[in-house]
Amino acid sequence: MNARPLVARFLIYGGLLGLMSAASAQQAPPQSEQAKQTVALVEKAAALLDAKGKAAFAELPKPNSEWRHGDTYLFVNDTKGTNLFNGGFPMFEGTNNRDLKDSNGKLIVVEQLKVVQSPAGAGWVDYMWPKPGQTKPSHKWSYVKAVKVDGAPGYVGAGFYSD
Repeated sequence: MNARPLVARFLIYGGLLGLMSAASAQQAPPQSEQAKQTVALVEKAAALLDAKGKAAFAELPKPNSEWRHGDTYLFVNDTKGTNLFNGGFPMFEGTNNRDLKDSNGKLIVVEQLKVVQSPAGAGWVDYMWPKPGQTKPSHKWSYVKAVKVDGAPGYVGAGFYSD
């Protein structure tokens, strides 16, 4: 038995598995100006929420402001999955979205909670979600960060659409 074809198959198979696991293990969007701006926006919003609590919600939905422009908007949830504020989809405010799934079956809020409850307290989650005013899901990267809202644990996030 010739070992060369067997070794070649093993290397090809191993390489494909490595590529597949690297792609599925991507924890953040590729470095881009959009990604940097999203992180900066969430960090600034987290500081505002820590300082003003729910009173900050009055500032966050203003169109064409630093908080709301184009397809970019902020959202705030508590750690039970209840949406406290949503600049792009206000109909979610006051509802528990812990079981909310994207079009691929990913539990969006559960994944966001895993990130904010991790030792880092912040990070990226990708999922399929419609752009404001649309119904067709698009690929979205959201950066989420743990905060206190009027002393209660929660998180703030914002994202961008990669397509």
